[in-house]
Amino acid sequence: MLTINEIFHSIQGESTYTGRRCVFVRLTACDLRCSWCDTPYAFHEGRKMSVEQVLTDVAAFECPVVEITGGEPLLQPDVYPLMRQLLDRGHIVLLETGGHRNVAHVPQGVIRIIDVKCPASGESAKNDWSNLDLLTPTDEVKFVVQDRQDYEFAKDVIRRHGLEGRCAAILLSPVHGILPGHELAAWILADRLPVRLQLQAHKYIWSPDARGV
Repeated sequence: MLTINEIFHSIQGESTYTGRRCVFVRLTACDLRCSWCDTPYAFHEGRKMSVEQVLTDVAAFECPVVEITGGEPLLQPDVYPLMRQLLDRGHIVLLETGGHRNVAHVPQGVIRIIDVKCPASGESAKNDWSNLDLLTPTDEVKFVVQDRQDYEFAKDVIRRHGLEGRCAAILLSPVHGILPGHELAAWILADRLPVRLQLQAHKYIWSPDARGV
């Protein structure tokens, strides 16, 4: 069984799949408390569903792209058979994970979006650095950047771990409403950093506080 916070059909607002239709399966519970978290309602709210029930709800949207998110989805053991069965049904499966849980057992074929926590999150000490050794050419690495210290941290991680060319994308995302996108863009340009600036498109399409969109 899984504890599901919500399942909804929307426009993907992040990753290299930005702009595409996507079904989001948001799992309940997270063992991090990032300072800028925009989904605290996923810490506790949810309902019990079997893997088959989730698959049925996803199929109703007739959408090829599915993102498994949270909360922290890797806290729930049944997320692994869910991902496997979504792949078997022909879906493109994205996994958004907080970067502190090991991704070694995520089924091959899932696109892993690993969120490396920067200092302003308050959770950078919990990063599982071994995840960066497991990157494949289809995976993506994300840094949520709140200030210049976070940017310098991300830049150091990118260079120290040799991330360029080892994954599909390195994403730098400014904390919405705190760090202006143009400021982060200027830092990236000045340093010729091999990254993709990621603005959360869904926060511009809909209200920044909207749920299930």
